Amino acid sequence: MSKPSIIFVPGSFALPEFYDTVVDPIAAKGYDIRALHNLSSGLKTGPREGTPPTMYDDAAQIAAEAEKLADEGKDVILVAHSYGGTPMTESTKGLSKKERQAQGKKGGIVKLAYMTCLVPAVGVSAGGVLGGSSEDSKLGLKIDEKGWMYHEDIPGAARVVFSDLPASEGEAWMRRFPRHTAVSFGNELTHAGYKDIPSAWLFCEKDLCIPATTQREAIALIEKVSGQKVDVTSIETDHCPQARRPELVIDWILDVAESV
Repeated sequence: MSKPSIIFVPGSFALPEFYDTVVDPIAAKGYDIRALHNLSSGLKTGPREGTPPTMYDDAAQIAAEAEKLADEGKDVILVAHSYGGTPMTESTKGLSKKERQAQGKKGGIVKLAYMTCLVPAVGVSAGGVLGGSSEDSKLGLKIDEKGWMYHEDIPGAARVVFSDLPASEGEAWMRRFPRHTAVSFGNELTHAGYKDIPSAWLFCEKDLCIPATTQREAIALIEKVSGQKVDVTSIETDHCPQARRPELVIDWILDVAESV
C-alpha cells in the first residue's frame, strides 16, 4: 500500500523552512511531504505587494495543492500548526476522500492533523478563538499602515511563543518571523472540514500562546460537530515543539500517517 502524501500548513508569521527539522526527516523515510508558504505570511524581504491576503487565500492555496495530489490518486493528510488550523479546516470542501469517491474520483483528504491549533466553529475567526487572552496580549502585536502585523516586543513575544528555549534562542527565532496579515485573523470560518474528516491533535501542554484550555475547547468542538473522537497525543512542550523537540512532532506525524 502506498504512503499518503502530507501537506504541512505553517502557523502565522512562519516561513516553510521553520519546519525543516520535521519535514526533512519525514521525507527521508519515503513520504511525499512539503510545507506551504501561507499567502498571509510575508516574504523574507518584507510584506507582499498589493492587498494583504486573507485566510480564504490561504485556504484556496491548500485546496489547490490537495486537489492536485488527489487527482493523482493520492490519499492526502493535512497537518497544520497554530493559525494554520483555520485555513486548513476551511480548505477541505469537496476534497475528502469520501466526497471524491461519491463522484467517482480517486484520492482525497483522509486526515486532518492539528498541532496546537486555532480551530474555530463556523462563523468564528482565528482571532475570535483567542478572544484577547492575557498571554496573547503579551505578544505585543502591532499593525503597520498596510495591514501587516508584527511583534514590537521581541523579548516578550519570545517568552510566550518559545518558552522552552533560552531567551537568546527564542529571540533569534522571533527575528526571523515575516509579517502576517491582520485581516486573516478576522476572516470567519465558512466550512468545518473536521465535521466529516477524521482528526488528530498534538496537544502541547506547556503552550502559552494557545493555552491548554483553548486546545481542549477546540478538541471538544471537533468531537461535538463530528460525532467522532479526536486522536489526541500530549507532549510536554511549548507552542513550537519543532524548535526544541522536533523528534516528538516527527513521531506524531508518522503515527498519524501509519493510522490511515
